[in-house]
Parts: sequence; C-alpha cells; structure tokens
Amino acid sequence: MTDKTTLTVTNVARLAGVSVRTLHYYDKIGLLVADRSAKDYRLYSQSHMLRLQQILIERSMGRSLEDIRRSLDDPDFDQAANLKAQREHMVARLSQTHKMITAIDTALAHYTEPEERKTPMDFKSLFDGFDPNEFEVEAKDRWGDTDAWAHSNKRTKGYEKADWEQVKQEQDSIWQACALAMGEGHNPQSDIAQSLVERHRRYIDRWFYPLTPKAHIVLADMWEGDDRFRTNIDGYAPGLTEWIANAIRAAAGEPKDAD
Repeated sequence: MTDKTTLTVTNVARLAGVSVRTLHYYDKIGLLVADRSAKDYRLYSQSHMLRLQQILIERSMGRSLEDIRRSLDDPDFDQAANLKAQREHMVARLSQTHKMITAIDTALAHYTEPEERKTPMDFKSLFDGFDPNEFEVEAKDRWGDTDAWAHSNKRTKGYEKADWEQVKQEQDSIWQACALAMGEGHNPQSDIAQSLVERHRRYIDRWFYPLTPKAHIVLADMWEGDDRFRTNIDGYAPGLTEWIANAIRAAAGEPKDAD
C-alpha cells in the first residue's frame, strides 16, 4: 500500500480489528481524521494506517485518547523513536507474560503429575511474573491527580473483604446481564441496553466515585483500547466490550456518523 492508495472505513475496520463506530469517533474528535471522497465517504491512506497503528498500540498501554492525540500532533513527535519505545515496552511485557506462564505451569504440574513424580515445590517460582501492585500503581499514575481518584481512594480505603466480594459479585452480575441481552439480539440503543448502562453507571457511582454519562464514555474508550479490559469483558461473551461501549455512548447522546 502506498500513500496514494486509499481504503474505505469498512476495510480499515476489518484490517485493524476495530469497529466502524470507533473509527467514526476517532475522526470526530480529531484523533484520526480521514480524507473525503467526492461523495463525502471516509478514505484512509498509508499515513492514516500508520497513525492508527500508533493509536491502538498506545491505547493497549493505557494512554487516554486525548494524550495520544496531543503526542501525535506534536510537531516534534518522532514516530520511529516512539515505535522503538513501544517495542521495548512490549518486550518487557512479553517477558513478564512468559514468567507468569512458567508459574502457571508449576502449579499445573502440582495438580496433574502423579504423586511419585512430584518434586518439592519451589514457592518462589509459583509467583514469578506477578506484581500485585501493578494496576494500582498504573491507576495512580493515570488518574492520581483527578477528583475521581481522590474520591474513589478515600471511599475504598474503608472497604473490607466482604465489601470487595460484593463489588465483584455486582460487577459480574452486570456483565452477565449485558451478555444475555446481547445474546438475545438487543442492540446497544435498545431500552434494555440503556437500562444496563444506567445500572453500571449507578454501580460505579455507589461504590467508587460520582460518574456522569459523559465520563462514562471515558471508561468505554478505556475498555475498548486496553486489551486487559477487553479480554476480561469479552470473557463473558465475545464482542461484549464493543456492545456495552456503544450502549454507553448512545446513553450519553453521542450521535451516529455516516461513512
């Protein structure tokens, strides 16, 4: 593909593994602005595809859409240097993943090997690759200076084990209800989808911090852009992340775009 070659929004969505809706949204907020055909259809060049790759990599690393847009639009942005930094980050993540796989294999051997073949367990290897503070540190880095973080941190400090179990059970119940609604063919704009969005918003509002419909969209963007969240939510039903994210955007009154 040369920079003169163009792709439609549908082709780009298929190649990049994102939804057309997401590409429309990126266009609207100035993150990935497509060219336009004589009939006003979105068209994407090689330069667009390279920028989209940068966006998706940065999202998988947890950066906000606004931070990514500012970086990519900076006149001094060095794409090659950024790719090298991204690669180093991914290699480090891969190394940690390999350690975790080895740790899982250690536990698996304990449960599957015959008693006569078992060797004394190396407890250190059982926890290789696990960093219990990883997400807490990352969350503080990303949101530590926000009112939402301060509010959530203050509220959750008083939670005990029973509270956290209730939080998890309620979240599981919401995702299961969403998976059921999607499986029954309800679209994200349907009344049942909208009631589930409100149920989730109230859940966050009650347990963590006040959440407006517009701020809810920020969470939806994060779920779609971070593989860790997407994997967790899609574990309830393939495609659930996109379904609930679109339902949240519809609840906030975000209009649909044309190609």
